Amino acid sequence: MEPPRRQIPAGRKAIYYLGMGLTVLGVISFVSTFFTFAAHFGDFSNFEENARSEMYRAFGGMAMIFIGAILMGVGRAGPAGSGVLLDPQKAREDLEPWNRMRGGMVNDALSEIDAVTKVTDALGGKAKEVIKVRCPRCGTLNDETARFCSHCGAPLTPAAPLAGQ
Repeated sequence: MEPPRRQIPAGRKAIYYLGMGLTVLGVISFVSTFFTFAAHFGDFSNFEENARSEMYRAFGGMAMIFIGAILMGVGRAGPAGSGVLLDPQKAREDLEPWNRMRGGMVNDALSEIDAVTKVTDALGGKAKEVIKVRCPRCGTLNDETARFCSHCGAPLTPAAPLAGQ
């Protein structure tokens, strides 16, 4: 029975998208300082006020980028999966959708390899059943196609004599 597919909770999605929005606003704020600097290049009237405004926008933008990146990490991996909470069991639960995705990606990649496809088609999609034959002399299990025991060398035919006979 396949375990149920877990989805990322809506709260984590909201935190992720909030972080993404904050990061975008931070980038806009930070980059805007370069445009205003270029627009007012050589204009020293009200220099202190303009410099203070650009400094606040630049550092504020960098802070928004940093906080947005943290929120995106927590939203993507959950509090325990991102390392905010130190709880290994909860981290496994938080990261379960991503771990399941990795397994699916591996299966997708394997299905594109011709040799793997040929083997699975030859086996009918199932593993081949292995039959072993017990040696009548020593009791060792051998492949069903073996003619002699791999341990004692006794013949594995139905008419093989037992030890002491």
